Amino acid sequence: MNRRTLTTLSVPLYEQLHVAVAAIRAIDPRPPTLGIVLGSGLGGFADRLARRTAIDYGDIPHFPVSAVLGHAGKLVLGELHGKTIAAMQGRAHAYEGHDLGKVTFPIRTLVLLGCETLILTNAAGGVNPKYIPGELVVLSDHINMLADSPLRGAHDERLGPRFPDMTHAYASELRELAKAAGKAIGLTLREGVYAAMPGPQYETPAEVRMLRVMGADLTGMSTVPETIVANHMGARVLGISCVTNMAAGITGAKLSHDEVTETARRARSTFERLLDEIIKGLK
Repeated sequence: MNRRTLTTLSVPLYEQLHVAVAAIRAIDPRPPTLGIVLGSGLGGFADRLARRTAIDYGDIPHFPVSAVLGHAGKLVLGELHGKTIAAMQGRAHAYEGHDLGKVTFPIRTLVLLGCETLILTNAAGGVNPKYIPGELVVLSDHINMLADSPLRGAHDERLGPRFPDMTHAYASELRELAKAAGKAIGLTLREGVYAAMPGPQYETPAEVRMLRVMGADLTGMSTVPETIVANHMGARVLGISCVTNMAAGITGAKLSHDEVTETARRARSTFERLLDEIIKGLK
């Protein structure tokens, strides 16, 4: 165990977060009100922001750094439609060896920076056989199959309540806004339930059948811990999945990360138009 790890373990989470916030503000003092997490293949949206400041995750104290292909690993602060935005180009995952407290550290940082609303995007496998690869789906709810919670462990009331409510984990007003934004650009958006699986292996056909019986429409390896932490801290959440492939056993085809990133790349234009329209309508 190195000195940095020992130091991190000895500093309470609340203090770690304020060190990270201070480091970001020292580079760019603009307080963002909207945070966006851009999943696999979707990070290019940050290029649309005006007056951009890009910060490598590795330059932010205590931030986890992702090594996954398709995740640039930069926090980009900028402006769009009169709003100051903090956009994360990629995220860390539990399957990389991070605990869920570390995985969700950036979300807590965004909220403490001032982000009252978070848009969480991801690349997901379609469990619902009616879905089509490349389709965008608004999350209505989730199922946590990670066998863990980012809130497990010592409780700090400064970050939120011990037992946060998850009845409206994905804000209904934001879901309606997203569907109206889709309609404005000629896109009909479905709503779906997202199941978080630990990975990094893709699900087996039997696991996909199980998820379908449980009521899941989509599956992936992220987003749910972030949603839990955001709700814990009182932020509103909008979740959007890009269906990059049909989950195992539905078509009989083998799955690959190359397919995921390629489908996300093809859907990027539609995704960016939708996100632009959502941000335009945000209050």
